Amino acid sequence: MQSRARRLTIMLGLVGGLLAAGYGALFAMLDDIRDEYGISESALGGVIGIGFIAGFVAQTTIAPLADRGHARRLVVMGLVINVVSLVAMAAATTIVPLLLGRFVMGIGVGMAVPALRRIVILADPDDIGRNLGRLLSADVAGFAAGPAIAAVLVGPLGIPAPFLVTAAASAIAVPFIARIDVSETVEPPTQRLAFDLLRIRPFAGAVALGCAVFLMIGTFDALWSVALDDLGTAEWIANLGISLFALPLVIFGSTGGRLAQRVGPFRVATVGLLLGSGFMLMYGLVPTGVAMFAIAMVHSVSDGLTVSSTGVAVGLVVPVERQAGAQGVLGGMQVLVAGVTAVIAGITYDHAGRTVAYTVCAILMFTLVGVGVWLARDQFGVRGDPEANAAAPPAVAAAD
Repeated sequence: MQSRARRLTIMLGLVGGLLAAGYGALFAMLDDIRDEYGISESALGGVIGIGFIAGFVAQTTIAPLADRGHARRLVVMGLVINVVSLVAMAAATTIVPLLLGRFVMGIGVGMAVPALRRIVILADPDDIGRNLGRLLSADVAGFAAGPAIAAVLVGPLGIPAPFLVTAAASAIAVPFIARIDVSETVEPPTQRLAFDLLRIRPFAGAVALGCAVFLMIGTFDALWSVALDDLGTAEWIANLGISLFALPLVIFGSTGGRLAQRVGPFRVATVGLLLGSGFMLMYGLVPTGVAMFAIAMVHSVSDGLTVSSTGVAVGLVVPVERQAGAQGVLGGMQVLVAGVTAVIAGITYDHAGRTVAYTVCAILMFTLVGVGVWLARDQFGVRGDPEANAAAPPAVAAAD
């Protein structure tokens, strides 16, 4: 069973990496798109933001269908839809087609990712941590590969090339994924959506902790390059920092997931996020960009070992037949928080400066950690087998 689950996780990790690579390429080419097509920065911000909105919608409304016997179908459809979005963005030269393409991309990714996680969780419940960590590693690796693909292809072949190459690789993967054998639900849940799961206190706590992670990510992504530039730091340091920050997430993803399952995901997430809030505070206080870079290298190792914990926590405290819906609610709330945070962080930075922007992020993270720990208090030490934990009364007790 473990060897089969390992092969399945590798295949689905490849899908996750392909889904992430398209966005990574888009993220890296924003300046090229601006210069080549004359699209403003604010309009390009809308392109990024609409994808977050689409992801929220798909993860909360479409992804629960994976719990009703359609997990493999959602993965295949999500991959196909992502191919369509990449081709559309390759052909786009104005803002409206780019917006439509990015919106479709958000739908495709949003419907596939929770289904991926559900399949992996049910394939090997005893090793949920390591396998979810492997999915995280593949996702980050795919995102990091996107800019590399863009760097190689944009110069000689133009902006459409990275989109088309990623689309071709995704299309090749479709028939292989369509034939995988997965465990589908025998008795699907009666609920169409999954927001009712928020009545489970530990699940609500895991969502709060997961939102703290993406509050941090939204702030980091929005301010990193701007803050370093304003501190007079060389551009190569900012670019190198982004690449190196992703590396520990790829290397330590499975290790961090295994650690979360063994020690307890709420414990690991709490420690990681408290450290993360401290790092965010330090970004606002240090006097140089080089110091920010040094902090980021330590921060990245901490995140690499801890950020998969919230997904593991959800897998352990939610009934197995509701895994896709639960992962969809978690992911949907996370992308929504990231999108809103990026806008607010930029406004705060413009009007109040670097120290205030990062300090606000640290305080909000600390607050969400406190809320998450309080909600998860009955299952704070949960670890091990998701089927056994989800069956325990404290794990599924509804809030009064």
